[in-house]
Amino acid sequence: MKKMIIATHNRDKFKEMKKALEGLDWEIVAAFDFPGAPAVEEDGKTLEENSLKKAKVLSVFAGLPALSDDTGLFIDALGGQPGIYAARFAGEKCSYDDNVQKVLGLMKGLESGSRRAVFRTIITLYEPEKGVRQVSGEATGVITQAVQGPGGFGYDPIFMPDGHLKTFAEMTLSEKNQISHRGKALQKARQLLAN
Repeated sequence: MKKMIIATHNRDKFKEMKKALEGLDWEIVAAFDFPGAPAVEEDGKTLEENSLKKAKVLSVFAGLPALSDDTGLFIDALGGQPGIYAARFAGEKCSYDDNVQKVLGLMKGLESGSRRAVFRTIITLYEPEKGVRQVSGEATGVITQAVQGPGGFGYDPIFMPDGHLKTFAEMTLSEKNQISHRGKALQKARQLLAN
């Protein structure tokens, strides 16, 4: 069985990604399984650049093929913010809730028609001998007026995807993975890994 590192230190993201990739002929390990694994500075100007940088750095460090993602939340009413800075929108050491509360605060009083948003994910598969392959996924929806649901992570409690009456935080992991931005990108990554 081949081995691959998921280039993230985020345990919530790792759990989601590992679940979406289960059943493949790959042993999936995380960056946090490797003592001294570097935390990659996400200083790229695009999701593609950040995703590639994380995959490359962790692949070289671990001596394994690597899979990484970079995700942004683009909110129309905020001029596309937080965009690629979604994970650190409320500051460098912020929590998920800090980010959620900042978004809700900035959007206070906006009607539902003005709360459009899109989640975008770029997944990079970096195999030193095969090079770089990138796939993408996106989910459109609205930012809710308040936190809804106990599950998920990040902005899941305030993102309701189009065609659904539940936020990502109110869905099971399997439900979310079928329709989310990361889930769609992971489905494409699965196909690459299966071949």
